[in-house]
Amino acid sequence: MKYNPELLYGRSATALTAAYLCVAAAFAVAVDLATASAVGSVADWTPARLVGDLLLVVGSGGLLYGAVTHHRRRAETARRDLETSNQQLQVLSRVFRHNVRNDLNVIQGYTDLLADRIDDERSRECLETIRQTTDDVVEISEKLRVVEDASSEPPDGRVDLVDAVHEAVEVVDADGAAVTVETPSEAWIRADDSVAFPIREVFENAVTHNDGATRRVAATIRENGTTTCLEVTDNGPGIPPDERAVLQAEEETPLSHASSIGLWLVKWMCETQGGTVRFDATDDGTTVRLRFESAAPPATPVR
Repeated sequence: MKYNPELLYGRSATALTAAYLCVAAAFAVAVDLATASAVGSVADWTPARLVGDLLLVVGSGGLLYGAVTHHRRRAETARRDLETSNQQLQVLSRVFRHNVRNDLNVIQGYTDLLADRIDDERSRECLETIRQTTDDVVEISEKLRVVEDASSEPPDGRVDLVDAVHEAVEVVDADGAAVTVETPSEAWIRADDSVAFPIREVFENAVTHNDGATRRVAATIRENGTTTCLEVTDNGPGIPPDERAVLQAEEETPLSHASSIGLWLVKWMCETQGGTVRFDATDDGTTVRLRFESAAPPATPVR
């Protein structure tokens, strides 16, 4: 029989208290009778002897009612605050993605017009800096769309991690980097299609932020019982210690913050899928481990 938490948490404080009083009163009677029987004085037992026990039951029932009511009120307040915060984040995300991006497109357009009218090298360098900066912000707005579209519900589907990795490698512009992939024939995980984003982001970071003379990226999928792990290793400069500290602390402060939203999105999106992320950085490069819950393969092969 599967446990249904709604049978308990879905009840009102009055219903829970009433059930407690009935069970506790019956238990008090049973204990008194058992005690009287053990000492051989059942005939001397009278209901008056239960008065003290029943008073205790009623008093504890009142405390239970107060505690449940207080807890429900706090939970309702927290739920409303969370809904308000989510709504604010969605509004800010839409404003950033639409309004700010439109303004950036205007800046990019005027930058292109000025590029055709300016001849000196210094001015062209300044315009290129403006263009690159606006491109970076536009890219951030595209990544924020993933958060806006992500579901907060636990994933109920399954994805072949092997296919997801090969698709990510095909999408990422390797640009001369040596990318190797070592995987089994298939590795099914409990996830939905949005898991493709953190996987792709990990490969993009491994390639884009690798300034080595010979850039190498190696991906491996390992299955270990109930979990499946994707391990991506590169020979780049590694994640700066302050950024790793921010991700581990799960909090940004004015003195400590991550320079890119990409790593945050990898962490958030993996945790949304019920997985975990681990970053290991050394002088020789960075290893990112994405671990997910394993799933049984579908009964009908996926084409």
